[in-house]
Amino acid sequence: MSLPSEQNWLVLHHLITDLNKKGYEIPSGINPEMGLIRSTISSYKRDPSHPELINGLAKAEMSLNNIQGTLLIMAEEEGEEYVDHWLDLLKKVMRGEEVFEFANSRSRFLVNTPPGLTTGRINLKVPLAEERVQEIAEWNGLIIEFDDDVTVELHGDKPDLQAGLKEMGSFFLEE
Repeated sequence: MSLPSEQNWLVLHHLITDLNKKGYEIPSGINPEMGLIRSTISSYKRDPSHPELINGLAKAEMSLNNIQGTLLIMAEEEGEEYVDHWLDLLKKVMRGEEVFEFANSRSRFLVNTPPGLTTGRINLKVPLAEERVQEIAEWNGLIIEFDDDVTVELHGDKPDLQAGLKEMGSFFLEE
C-alpha cells in the first residue's frame, strides 16, 4: 500500500518527465529535492512511529507542495486541459486513490548511509542493465540506489561493497 505522499511524488515525477519531454527546463533544485523526498518517504515507511521520520515526512510533503506549485505554473503554458489532467491526478491522490504504481525493481532509497555501512558511488560511462547491477548488489548484500541512468550509489559492509564494486568494474572500464 502506498502513502498519499508517495502517490503525490509519483504524479509530480511523471509531470517532470512529461515537461522535460516537451522541452521545458526544470529548475535545477527540483530533481535533487525529489530524490531527498523519495528517500524521506521510504525511511518513514520503514519506521512510521519514529518522531524524526514523522517530522521528516511532514517537511517532505511541504516540499512536494512547493514543487507542485512550480510545476503547475510551468504546465500552464501547455494550456488548460493539460493542467486539468494533472490537477485531476493530484485530486485523486488527495482522496487516497492509487494513481501510479511504484516500480519495485528500483532500490530502496536512502538519504544517508545507514549506521555501520560504507557507501560507494559509481558513475558509469554508459547507462547499463539495471537488472544486472541489481543482481550483483543483492548477491553481495548491498543496498542500491539509482540516482539516474549513469550514477549508482551502493551501501553495505565494506568487504561486501568492495566485492560488489569489483564485480561491477567491467561496466565502467574504458572500451
